Amino acid sequence: MKLLVLGINHQTAPVSLRERVSFPDAALPRALAELRGLDRVREAAVLSTCNRTEVYAVAEDEDGGESVARWLARQAGEEGASLQDYLYRHVDADAARHLFRVATGLDSLVLGEPQILGQVKQAWAGARGTGSLGAQLDRLFQHAFTTAKRARTDTLIGANPVSVASAAVRLAQESFAPLEDSTVLLVGAGETIELAARHLSQARVRRLLVANRTLLHAQELASRHGGVALPVADIRQHLGEADVVISATAAREPVLGVEHFTHALSQRRHRPMLALDLAVPRDIAPAVGDLRDVYLYTVDDLERSVEDNRRSRRDAAQAAEAIIDLQVGRFMEGEAVRAGSAPVRRLRAHAEAAREEVLGRARARLAAGEAPDEVLAYLAHTLTNRVLHTPTVALREAAANGDRELLRAAGRLFGAEPDPDA
Repeated sequence: MKLLVLGINHQTAPVSLRERVSFPDAALPRALAELRGLDRVREAAVLSTCNRTEVYAVAEDEDGGESVARWLARQAGEEGASLQDYLYRHVDADAARHLFRVATGLDSLVLGEPQILGQVKQAWAGARGTGSLGAQLDRLFQHAFTTAKRARTDTLIGANPVSVASAAVRLAQESFAPLEDSTVLLVGAGETIELAARHLSQARVRRLLVANRTLLHAQELASRHGGVALPVADIRQHLGEADVVISATAAREPVLGVEHFTHALSQRRHRPMLALDLAVPRDIAPAVGDLRDVYLYTVDDLERSVEDNRRSRRDAAQAAEAIIDLQVGRFMEGEAVRAGSAPVRRLRAHAEAAREEVLGRARARLAAGEAPDEVLAYLAHTLTNRVLHTPTVALREAAANGDRELLRAAGRLFGAEPDPDA
């Protein structure tokens, strides 16, 4: 069996392609069922975030990876033909190393960001819940969780963690109006928006508005951070009040278009607005960036704003990489031992079955009054012949065919000294 990873991320593919192969929670059961049904694929899990979509699979061979690649291309639709240019693939130890780096935050847009470990755990739980997670992928993910925890405990990779949400707030604070004098509109109520609200509250934002399709969720989030909740239907009415807009919903189509911002700018008498789109697929229509008084940034644009964070964590990342290398070795060694133990299990099962059968016959002979010494001799002789019959036949055939490799292996297996005259 081969352990495979195929995917695209913020380093290999633009957001316009990533949004075509992103999977909301509701679509994951279908996606996992389709993956599990692919030719030669035995196990599957999908990690889909704003920065990456990755398929983790156990396949009979690397041809199973081709099936997964074609499946991903179909998800991309008309862009499917170009997906191969952006797709990365990892096999066995490289696949394990990739997941361990992802879970630790070493492959994230913001180096060491803590959100990704929770997202990896959600991917594992989703695959387990649909039955597409088998024993080998389960072991891989469990080892990834252990590795990420150790890296964050033993290095400074998790010190003062920075998320995409905090990077967005910092960008607003450093490149736009002071947050103490600004009104910020948050669209959505998920984890990213929750983190943004927390950072904005700590920065003492003047006024916080929260809009969400489910008003109750918006109210709960707003109450935790001193904001005001709005239904999504009222966004057009209140957008003009916002100096900064941060959006991260699970919508498949943009929730804010050019007409929203055109109306807002007329209300603001064309005072500038900062729009930060942290969603994949995008929440804000790309054409909004063409408006004269709107400064639009996507998750890809945040790459530049987090470069300082990468440099400050480089030493910690190197230490974490060393931990990952060690854990990859341990994981692959464990998998090799498990793969090699299958013949041992079969041999023991054969011996146990022979023992039970011969022991039953020996007891019957004792019950019939046969002498114990004769029964013991029968037991020892018959059990020895049963256990050694198959390997004896194989070794005789090897000798007849000149299969020296098998003969030498048998010598090592049974601890026998090689015969120099053989």
